[in-house]
Amino acid sequence: MPTDPNEKGNFMFVHAVYFWLRKNLTPVEERRFLAGLESLRAIEGVSEGYIGVPAPTDRPVIERGYSRALVLIFPDQAAHDAYQEHPVHDRFRTECGAFYTTVRIFDSVG
Repeated sequence: MPTDPNEKGNFMFVHAVYFWLRKNLTPVEERRFLAGLESLRAIEGVSEGYIGVPAPTDRPVIERGYSRALVLIFPDQAAHDAYQEHPVHDRFRTECGAFYTTVRIFDSVG
């Protein structure tokens, strides 16, 4: 496991993305957004992919304001970097970008 954020190596790469969806999404738009998330899980190089909503935990330190979470696991940063340039990822940003007001991304290696 790396101990320095700048350490290079062949470490598992975790890409955690949190979306705040527009409040006025239609059911059709919400289905399109969820289908877009599903398409991201299928991109070559993704080892595991999880889509979820905030857990019902209630502690002051927990952020529960987001609408949907996408957590993708890659075998290494090279696989993540290829994912970032994949046409399916580009299509998601183009077709689904108007469905959310905020996105926060947390990348980690381990």
